[in-house]
Amino acid sequence: MIRLEKRPNPSRLWTALTPVLAVLLTMIAGGILFAILGKDPFEAIRTIFWDPLFNEQFAAFSRPQLLVKAGPLILIAIGLSLGFRAGIWNIGAEGQYILGAVCGAAVGLAFYPSESPFIFPLMVIAGALGGWAWAMIPAVLKIKFGTNEILVSLMLVYVAEKLLASMALGALRNPEGGGFPGSRNLSQHPGTDNPELIAGTGLHWGVATAFIAVILAYILLNRHILGYQIKLAGQAPRAARFAGVNPNLLIAICLGLSGALAGLAGLFEVSGPAGQISIDFNSGYGFTAIIVAFLGRLHPVGILLAGLLMALTYIGGELAQFMLGLPAAAIQAFQGMLLFFLLGLDVLSNYRIRLTGFAAKGAS
Repeated sequence: MIRLEKRPNPSRLWTALTPVLAVLLTMIAGGILFAILGKDPFEAIRTIFWDPLFNEQFAAFSRPQLLVKAGPLILIAIGLSLGFRAGIWNIGAEGQYILGAVCGAAVGLAFYPSESPFIFPLMVIAGALGGWAWAMIPAVLKIKFGTNEILVSLMLVYVAEKLLASMALGALRNPEGGGFPGSRNLSQHPGTDNPELIAGTGLHWGVATAFIAVILAYILLNRHILGYQIKLAGQAPRAARFAGVNPNLLIAICLGLSGALAGLAGLFEVSGPAGQISIDFNSGYGFTAIIVAFLGRLHPVGILLAGLLMALTYIGGELAQFMLGLPAAAIQAFQGMLLFFLLGLDVLSNYRIRLTGFAAKGAS
C-alpha cells in the first residue's frame, strides 16, 4: 500500500524541482493530448515553446509580444503572492483587473479630446483605486462577518463582467461608433495612450511597472517588517498573533495591494494593447496569474520567470492555433495542466511516499 508520511520540514530539493518537473510533465501530457487530436506532438510543442523565440519567420513579432503578455501576468501574480503567503486567498483578481480598466478608461474618456500629459497619471491612479476598491469588498466582509474571501472574490468576477458589458454598451460606448459596443480607442489618442517606451520591444509602462513591482516585492518580503508578518502569518498563524500581528489589518493590506496591482494591470492593458473597453475585454489574466504565482513559488524572481514562461505559452498557443489548427480549448487545457502537475507534485515537498504492508504480508 502507498502511504504519505509528513516530512518534519518541507524538502528544499522537491520545492526547487517541482516547477521544472511540472513543466516537463505538462509537455508530455500536452503532447499526448495533441496526438489524440491528430497533430504531431513534437511539432506542436516546438511551435509553442521554440518558434516564437527562435524561428525568424515569427520571432520579429513574437518577441515583443512576450513582454506585452507577461506584464499583466507578473503584475497580478506579485499582488496575489503576498496574500497567498499570508494564507489570504484572493481568487477574484480577474474582477479587480476589469474594474481597474473600467475606472481608468472612464477617467481618460471623461477628459476626451484633451491631450494633457496629466490625464494618463490620473488614469493610473483611478485604475489602482478601482482594483483596490473591488478587492476591499471581500476584505471588509471577511473582517466584519468572517465570510470566505475565496467565494466572495470569485463571485465578484461575474459581477465585474456584467458591469463591463454594461459600460461597453452604455456609459462608455463610443458615441461615434455607429451603435457598436465598445469605447473610443484610448491607445490611439495622445494623453490616454500607453505606447512602447522603446520601439520594437513591447516595453510599455505596464511592463516597466511589473518589473518595479518584482523589485519592491522582493525588498518588502526580505527587508521590511510587513514582509516578515506576511510570512509568519502564513507559516504559523498562532505564533503571528502572539508576535502582535493584527490579522484583520493584514487581510486589508494583502487584499488591497493585490487588488490595486490587478487594477493597474487592467488600466495598462486597456490604454495599450487592448486599446478600448469592450464586452470581451477580460482575457483571463487574473486566473492565469494564479498559475504564475504558484509556478514561481510565490517568490518575486520566480514569478518574473514564470510570467515569461506563461506568456510564451500564450504566444505559442496562438501560433499553434494558426499554424497547426489546434483548437483554443486544447491550448487552455495545456495551460491548466501546468497548475495540475504543479499542485500534484507539490505534495512531495511536504510528504514522503512510503510503501507499507509488504513486511506484514510476508510474516503471515
